[in-house]
Amino acid sequence: MRGPYVCALVLLVLQLLGFCVAQFPRLCATSEALRTKECCPAWQGDGSACGAMSGRGFCAEVEVSEEPWGPQYPHRGIDDRERWPLAFFNRTCRCAGNYDGFNCGECRFGYRGPGCGEFRESVRPNILSLSVAEQQRFISYLNLAKNTVNPDYVITTGTRAEMGVDGENPMFSDINTYDLFVWIHYYVSRDAFLGGPGNVWRDIDFAHESAAFLPWHRVFLLLWEHEIQKITGDFNFTIPYWDWRDAQACDVCTDALMGGRSSLNPNLISPASVFSSWKVICTQPEEYNTQETLCKANGEGPLLRNPGNHDPGRVTRLPTSADVDAVVGLTEYETDTLDRFANGSFRNALEGFANPETGMAITGQSTMHNSLHMFMNGSMSSVQGSANDPIFLLHHAFIDSIFERWLRTHTPPRTLYPRTNAPIGHNDGYYMVPFLSLYRNGDYFVTNKVLGYEYAYLMDPGQRFVQEFLTPYLQQAQNIWQWLLGAGILGALIATLVAAVVVVAIRRRKRSNRRKLQSIYGERQPLLNSSSEEGSASYQTTM
Repeated sequence: MRGPYVCALVLLVLQLLGFCVAQFPRLCATSEALRTKECCPAWQGDGSACGAMSGRGFCAEVEVSEEPWGPQYPHRGIDDRERWPLAFFNRTCRCAGNYDGFNCGECRFGYRGPGCGEFRESVRPNILSLSVAEQQRFISYLNLAKNTVNPDYVITTGTRAEMGVDGENPMFSDINTYDLFVWIHYYVSRDAFLGGPGNVWRDIDFAHESAAFLPWHRVFLLLWEHEIQKITGDFNFTIPYWDWRDAQACDVCTDALMGGRSSLNPNLISPASVFSSWKVICTQPEEYNTQETLCKANGEGPLLRNPGNHDPGRVTRLPTSADVDAVVGLTEYETDTLDRFANGSFRNALEGFANPETGMAITGQSTMHNSLHMFMNGSMSSVQGSANDPIFLLHHAFIDSIFERWLRTHTPPRTLYPRTNAPIGHNDGYYMVPFLSLYRNGDYFVTNKVLGYEYAYLMDPGQRFVQEFLTPYLQQAQNIWQWLLGAGILGALIATLVAAVVVVAIRRRKRSNRRKLQSIYGERQPLLNSSSEEGSASYQTTM
């Protein structure tokens, strides 16, 4: 009976604190918010909208970029994601300083503390370098997220048009925290409905096949990481990465980690893994298109994975260290068509639509990022449902680290990021779909050090020594800081007392030494009669 009560208590605490991530804030999933097109919830700290009374932020008009998008999507005004988030809200919280969140109740990435004034850099480790206990803790966190209803956010189960002109028919649904991010990845990449069953536009994706691929997934991981920190209370948690360079097989596909292959069915996860009981969502895009409906996030079957049994014509081999080095050596972030046909584009080569050695676009094959998805031969191999597999997180953390290597190698100015004519959703000034708070693509074309995190294998030797050998002890010291403080004070008092005793002893010894010196070198007094004179009538002195 303890489990439900603990879960309820966790949800209550989170609601009181006002934590947030994405997609639609629960407080804005109402007819009133849809009618007024305003999403400016109160911050619980002072009860004012966006924490205005405390200077955290204020409710403001959303200013979207008017720069034209490219020809890949020729329509206007038919998809809720166009000019995000105006189909739903045109007034949201604009946070000041280091504050963030849908009600400015959070801190910007990398900052923490009551006033968001403390900047702290975290480290994402290699999952294979973690201890068994650390690996198991990570898996338990994933499972907790899969079984915890998100207290702050809901998903939309219908289009804005289906909800009525004045929002009289709000269509939103609860979702667990893990599936929230699976749904987000589905929603950002789904096809556009043109009207009528099966009538869709497929050449549209707000997070893939163009410039926003890397910044969007960077924010996605940061928000996911932050949410896990909140539901577990472990604010030192970071997403580990899988360094798959030169791998010959799926090194993380074991029962101790992401789940081994079932002996009963090679497409399923071993029953010895907690992931074998997981149900996937948003994996039937053709059915949604036929019904002209959004994914409702209902369970659609078990997690599928059969690594290595993919189409060898599509993926000839997994990426090597040489492939990664060659891709990082490309100097241009985006080129010519700004999509999957771009030649010499670092983004296109890393995403996997180009030859990693030459940078030239190719068709019919998947390289780099795409090759890992295809190699897994299951839930990971479909764009819209790929985030169902927890390997997605490990994989994209490593992709993000390669993006970081490129940024440090070339230190590109922001002007290198396309400002106009990229496919819809990918221009510099476009807000990332479907996040609330609002994040512009170009703002995350920056090194991850600015965002408060680092990758273990990219650290210099000195940093790595501190991380691997000193940080665990420092964290233990942080956990017992009160005891250490008391011990330090007691030690200081004892040291002071000992010092005082030593000083007194030294002073007494000095006075004793001075008396001895005077007796040796000073004026001599008459001696008394010797013992031979004892018994005389008087003690007369000899003159």
